[in-house]
Amino acid sequence: MKQTLFIISLVSSMLMACSQTEKPTLAMNNTDSLIFEHHYADVNGLKMYYETYKPADHADKGIPLLLIHGGGSTIQSTFEKVIPLFAKNRPVIAVEMQAHGRTSDRDADLTFEQDADDIAALLNTLKINKADIFGFSNGGTTTLQIAIRHPEIVNKMVLGSALAKRSGVPEWFWGFMENARLENMPIQLQEAYLKVAPDPKGLQIMHDRDAKRMVNFKDIPDEQLKSIGVPTLIIIGDKDVITLEHALELHQIIKNSELAIIPGGHGEYIGEVTTLKPDLKEHELIVPIIEKFLNKTE
Repeated sequence: MKQTLFIISLVSSMLMACSQTEKPTLAMNNTDSLIFEHHYADVNGLKMYYETYKPADHADKGIPLLLIHGGGSTIQSTFEKVIPLFAKNRPVIAVEMQAHGRTSDRDADLTFEQDADDIAALLNTLKINKADIFGFSNGGTTTLQIAIRHPEIVNKMVLGSALAKRSGVPEWFWGFMENARLENMPIQLQEAYLKVAPDPKGLQIMHDRDAKRMVNFKDIPDEQLKSIGVPTLIIIGDKDVITLEHALELHQIIKNSELAIIPGGHGEYIGEVTTLKPDLKEHELIVPIIEKFLNKTE
């Protein structure tokens, strides 16, 4: 049965195994710890970068949560604030998609369908049959395509500010994308890329590929959205670039979905880097709502 959650206030990153692996312990609140590793895998012609986080006390238990970042982003610029919170209770896999962060580029435009196929290939390489998947922004659109193209690998999915139709954003958005320039890209995203990428020249490539993908974006047909049967949590900020009407439309189309409307802007509910405020508190992030959804057994 569908549920709608109206939240008044915020509540409390192998075919090729590991060419790089670390196993440090990450401290959280001076009490808990995580086992962290980072890897590269050969995926559909990409050298795909991904990170794994596991609770040290039960490292291999539970369905993993796969995190897919937004456009122009890295694992850290989208998910750095919430990864330690999620990984207290479950294994986490965070990826960087084609041309983003530490993952290589292929001589091809970006598409959400190809991103979905890359994720499916990665999970196959890792011998993971099913995962919970949380995609933010462009990563949310990729998550929709995973559920459409590879439903067998999805246990539950979380769509953070995801776009399925051109009408889901204000009309000015499309004009902005047609005239996108690197110098207008948020400086926080530029710095996050340059901090981790092997070649600084890749910043322009990532920007141009992301912009072109959005300019050419086409609606996901209702028939495909209606085919989605996995339990779904749709999250939207009340001041998001994605409209509230679009989030409600997705909620109405996708059966077995829930909707959470959270105060704040695009990604503020997970501490996305462009939304960060100096006084951010852990309990202001949406992790408890997502965890409650993931932990449901019905």
